[in-house]
Amino acid sequence: MTTPTWQKSSYCQEGEACVHISAAPHTIHLTESADLTHSVLSAAPRAFDALLRAVKSSAVSAASAE
Repeated sequence: MTTPTWQKSSYCQEGEACVHISAAPHTIHLTESADLTHSVLSAAPRAFDALLRAVKSSAVSAASAE
């Protein structure tokens, strides 16, 4: 088993609370640096894509409501 190569989110602010992502051929892994348990969320690429689309859609809806 290979060790994941983690990339920090480009939206990460200064400090400890940053989301990190690692992509494998059939799985996307997410973790947050401030999580003391070092939990890793794993998702299939299709499920991760659906999550990103939902988050982006929600952000657009919230911005247009302001």
